[in-house]
Amino acid sequence: MNRFLFGLAAVLTVGFVNHSVAAEDADLVALKAQIASNHDRAVTRLQKWIQLPSIAAENRGFPEGAEHLITLLKEVGFQSAVQIPTDGKPGVFATLDAGAAKTVGVYFMYDVKQFDPKEWTSPPLDAALVDKPGLGKVIMGRGAVNQKGPESAFLAALDAFRTAGKKLPVNIVLVAEGEEEIGSPHIRQIVYNPQVQAALSKCVGLFLPHATQGLDGAVTVNLGAKGVIECELTADSLTWGRGPMRDTHSSFKAMVDSPVWRLVIALGTLVTPDGNTPAIDGYMDNVPPLSASDKAIIASAAKRLSERQYQVMSGGLKWIDDLPFLGALERLEAMPTVNIEGIYGGYTGPGGKTILPHKASAKLDLRLVPGQTADDALAKLKAHLVKRGYGDIAVVMTGGYNPTRTPVDAPLIQAQVAVLKSVGIDPVIWPWLAGSYPGYAFTDAPLNLAAGHFGLGYGTGAHAPDEFFIIDSANPKVQGYDGAALSYVQYLYQLAK
Repeated sequence: MNRFLFGLAAVLTVGFVNHSVAAEDADLVALKAQIASNHDRAVTRLQKWIQLPSIAAENRGFPEGAEHLITLLKEVGFQSAVQIPTDGKPGVFATLDAGAAKTVGVYFMYDVKQFDPKEWTSPPLDAALVDKPGLGKVIMGRGAVNQKGPESAFLAALDAFRTAGKKLPVNIVLVAEGEEEIGSPHIRQIVYNPQVQAALSKCVGLFLPHATQGLDGAVTVNLGAKGVIECELTADSLTWGRGPMRDTHSSFKAMVDSPVWRLVIALGTLVTPDGNTPAIDGYMDNVPPLSASDKAIIASAAKRLSERQYQVMSGGLKWIDDLPFLGALERLEAMPTVNIEGIYGGYTGPGGKTILPHKASAKLDLRLVPGQTADDALAKLKAHLVKRGYGDIAVVMTGGYNPTRTPVDAPLIQAQVAVLKSVGIDPVIWPWLAGSYPGYAFTDAPLNLAAGHFGLGYGTGAHAPDEFFIIDSANPKVQGYDGAALSYVQYLYQLAK
């Protein structure tokens, strides 16, 4: 009798599962068709978004950027979307209640990096559709791939549910900021707002829409990201008490100190003589060696990754210390960095101008690996300078945050892997991005959420001229805009399971 009841239950269960799968497959077919039907409107939405830049470093496009994002979110079905005030640029908090059993968090940034139009072949705010040989039709503009292209593809996925009359399989809690490109200095004021934190605490995890495909169609699933500090160091004769109190004739260098040289020499103490390894006192104390499991992940990934693609992405033809590819990849993951973004002071115009400047500054970013924290790294940088007699050099942190990690067995990550495998992509698993995003605000206490990046599609040029995101792909291995949108539909269904 028991065996009969068990067998009957199994039959009914199998039938139920097959019915559910069939219903989901039917929905996917309908939603794919709806995405195609909505294509022109979705691309126009993206073009208008790119044409309205929000650049935190230039105080440009605020609060208009937040207001525009709220309009977009309400257009695609969010019942609530409001601004969250901060001490800097406003955040955005939105919810879409589908009456589902599970709730998923989504992180957006609505700000973009600065740009110089003279460096672009197509004006960065035109959001023009451009034909790229071998790639297809792309949208070119600042924010096209970082991150308005992938984010708008996610919005296109939600809009397809709305216009097709299909119910979302999960509820959505969306958090956006307008300061990611200056180091997210106020992200915690958004995420830890009581209303926002309460909504996020109900989520099974959180993801950032992202163009994850390479030119070969391959996808890397990242399990975290390095942290970062962005800061500015300034040597000034007025605070030093030496050197010229104003810019003066360079002939006086024979008898007067130079704050520019002082800054350069101080910067030289932050790294080893080759400039490649941090030498800040105590900076490496909390840097653990790569674990055996991380080394195994990297070794496995190295067999599938293209060294040439890394050369193209980095612009470098040789690796530090002439390391082989595997060694360079291990260094990419294991090594924190001290990088000079730029140095300025005195005269930098055409020709020469024989002056002795009274002031000079350097913009730095310090990438942090898991084990380090932004607060500790900043304190050690300041203490290092003071110990060497450079306490007068001002150190101003403009933004930054801790590293973040999520276990590979987290359901959020496993859902990514399942979707990718279902479309014939065996993803490369990677310990953490060498770049940074403020995932720590979600993965650290008190929320302790799993977090990651997801989305098919390809683009490049983030922070650089001619940034683009593929709209109509000429490469069968790489998804275009509609394929990217469909990948989010598939991911939401998988997360619901």
